[in-house]
Amino acid sequence: MNTISPSDKPTNGEERDHAMFDAELSGAVLNFHLLKRIISWLAPYRLRLFVSGLLVLGASFSAVVMEVVISRVLVDYIIVGDADSVMPDLGMIEFTQRIETLFALPPLYAAGAIFFILMTLSAVLGHWHRLTLIGPIVHALRDLRQDLFAHLESRPSSFYDRVPVGRIMTRVTNDVEALYEMLRGMGSLLGEFVPFLVALTIMLSTSVELTAILLLLVPIVGVATFYFRRATREIFRRVRNSVSALNQYLQENLSGMQVVQLSQRQERNKSEYTRINQENLSLEFKSIDLSTFYGAFNDSLSSVGLGIIIYYGAGAVVQDEMSLGGVILFTRFMNMLFTPVVMLGEQLNVLFRAMASGERIFQALDWDEQIHEPVNPRQLSSRLAGKVEFRNVHFAYTRNTPILKGVSVIIQPGEKLAIVGPTGSGKSTLIRLLGRFYDFPPGQIFLDDIDLNELHSRDVRQRIGVVLQDFHIFSGSVLDNISLGNDKITREKAIEAAKTVNAHEFIERLKDGYDTQLVERGANLSQGQRQLLAFARVLAADPEILILDEATASIDTETEVLIQDGLRKLMEGRTSILIAHRLQTIQEANHVLVLHQGEVKEYGTHQELIALDGLYRTLHELQFQDVVVDTDGETILE
Repeated sequence: MNTISPSDKPTNGEERDHAMFDAELSGAVLNFHLLKRIISWLAPYRLRLFVSGLLVLGASFSAVVMEVVISRVLVDYIIVGDADSVMPDLGMIEFTQRIETLFALPPLYAAGAIFFILMTLSAVLGHWHRLTLIGPIVHALRDLRQDLFAHLESRPSSFYDRVPVGRIMTRVTNDVEALYEMLRGMGSLLGEFVPFLVALTIMLSTSVELTAILLLLVPIVGVATFYFRRATREIFRRVRNSVSALNQYLQENLSGMQVVQLSQRQERNKSEYTRINQENLSLEFKSIDLSTFYGAFNDSLSSVGLGIIIYYGAGAVVQDEMSLGGVILFTRFMNMLFTPVVMLGEQLNVLFRAMASGERIFQALDWDEQIHEPVNPRQLSSRLAGKVEFRNVHFAYTRNTPILKGVSVIIQPGEKLAIVGPTGSGKSTLIRLLGRFYDFPPGQIFLDDIDLNELHSRDVRQRIGVVLQDFHIFSGSVLDNISLGNDKITREKAIEAAKTVNAHEFIERLKDGYDTQLVERGANLSQGQRQLLAFARVLAADPEILILDEATASIDTETEVLIQDGLRKLMEGRTSILIAHRLQTIQEANHVLVLHQGEVKEYGTHQELIALDGLYRTLHELQFQDVVVDTDGETILE
């Protein structure tokens, strides 16, 4: 007999602080561990990123040489007629002279041809760099979304009982998009720092004094950036949380639109959404104000730097210490010196958002809540007999709030058990445990005398067919909604299943029959048609255990005549658990289990429980007989 290791031993009532999943995170601006995890998704595309790096080097160097051609070649060599200067020309004057001699061109034409080639080269390499940079980023984030989606799909029902779907959607959409903006910005920033280093080298070789004065402005930018970070750190995190709240409220209202309209809550919901939206707007304006002020401050520093160059450069020209082209080149290089710093400051804005988004994404990826699986799961036979046993089952979704209290019942192979009881008595919880959607201690639920905790949840669910009152329809064709991508369910098998449960006729009346595309949640089908489709889906999968949770509660009388015939065929030879209020469904069960406040109150056949004159009879009479209230307010059952 296989056992579960102590670390895998499931326990119900395990407390997890799900509020932490939606808590405000620290949002460390430069969390290098987090940044390393984000970049790790780029590893499969590192060759393309390396090529992108080479391209940006070529594009950046071409941009630097273009400035040299304008200042040293055009101004000093051609206009002023002085090729001698302490300012380096990177060999461009000599190269221009060679072009003049080789092609017999005037100096201006030769310089223009060189400038045009450099401009074209810079543009082509820059465009190619952006393409090779964006490709890996988009592919990496696609992989991240895929991994995040797969991880979220494997989280248990207990996770989704406590975490709003809107918050999860924000992490897969908005937060991943924030990472895209960050990675793209980092790639662009690399292209700005290459000219920065080249320009700094040339400026130092020309005038250490003037370069040092200009470099004094860089710490000022750094200090401004530091205070800007402090001011915006909390703002950007609150902006992300407000967007998440907007998504959650929108999702809740759109998914429950019928209830909203029936209860005339449109104005009230609009007012609440307006409040959340206004809060988001206020936070966005605060972030915009700070960003605008920061940008204006950096622009003013550039103007100060330009004034310094003109002041010192004019004196140097007069004293023949620097050429006019050299001064112009210094002004052009000054832009290259400050542009990366300004861009870095702007990129910090994106970085703040991305760090918070990255924390949220990896918090979701690291959320390890899951159904405990056995280390060495037992294998089920190719066809189960179908015996189900609940043995003294205790369960609570949260600690100190028990839902099931010692429920015991045995369902023999092929039997039909009806479970009835007031709302909240634990009926649906019992079948959720049978489907292994929650952890529970070993020795409580058995399938063909095998402890469910010794079986992998995947194997258990393949043997159980569940039809819920709220049947979920996926976007896709009718055939896809029957087969659910199961390769073993052929088109012929799906059609045969539909015929058995009397769904074939209405499907054939659809525009494209089994290839008809269904919209979200099957809105283009009636409730009865969706229920018939649900039975076709279960029958096509051919499970040994059948669970009907209020499966016919919303079916009209005409449709029920069709479905009852299909149900008999569906339940034939299968162990069936029926959670139903309808008299006909209950009467066809072999036994009836009556639950009340999580405990077994009565058990027996329909007739036995009626004769017992207990809770079942009261529930039965309230459901199936007319209720009359006399003049004294006493209830009389007719």
